[in-house]
Amino acid sequence: MPSRPRPRPKILIVLHQENSSPGRVGHMLLEEGFDLDIRRPPLGDELPCTLDDHAGAVVFGGPMSANDEDEFVRRETDWLQIPLKENRPFLGICLGAQMLANHLGGKVEGHGEGLVEIGWYPLKATEAGKRLLHWPEMVYQFHREGFSLPKEATLLATAETYPNQAFRYGENAWGIQFHGELTRVMMQRWVVRGAHRFELPGAQPGRDHLGGRLIWDMHLKRWLGEFLGLIFGKPAAG
Repeated sequence: MPSRPRPRPKILIVLHQENSSPGRVGHMLLEEGFDLDIRRPPLGDELPCTLDDHAGAVVFGGPMSANDEDEFVRRETDWLQIPLKENRPFLGICLGAQMLANHLGGKVEGHGEGLVEIGWYPLKATEAGKRLLHWPEMVYQFHREGFSLPKEATLLATAETYPNQAFRYGENAWGIQFHGELTRVMMQRWVVRGAHRFELPGAQPGRDHLGGRLIWDMHLKRWLGEFLGLIFGKPAAG
């Protein structure tokens, strides 16, 4: 009898709202041969006590702060000890990166002058970042807080307003402040639902979000595919 195909390895996907989507990150991981195990801790989903059954994890963003006192924020931040201890590939995006920074002893806080990054902003790779891959010159942002660089972490990319944009901790833990996962539909939704934030100091008007996408998104998308490959690799054939 022919042998059964090997089950596809799973990536744990942690989202923070009922209608949130992993977007292009999910699409790219599926295309590479992974399955997605989606959990939403704010809605009561438990996170696994080990990642033995997963090939890695991605924690996405959300409207809450990594400093909020909600029980799920504390539990999720504490849970990060599991991928770190087990040395499993881990990626934190925006809130996920801020939770990782908090867990590692860093600090999450707003800009000293109240500035935000909401729209498209320049990004500059550090020498350590350049050695890994080619980074986009412009990235999409949607945040009011940033993080300090945790001790023993390596800064991979920087920017003017919030200087810590991407970092690596150890071999397998990564955090990025910006968003490469947004599909066009997701960005349109964010622009509509987040329009009240465009009045904040440093934010860009909604038309510039979608206009900038036409110019810079192809480069951001290409980078995201390479970055996910760097973190998670490809599943073994079988």
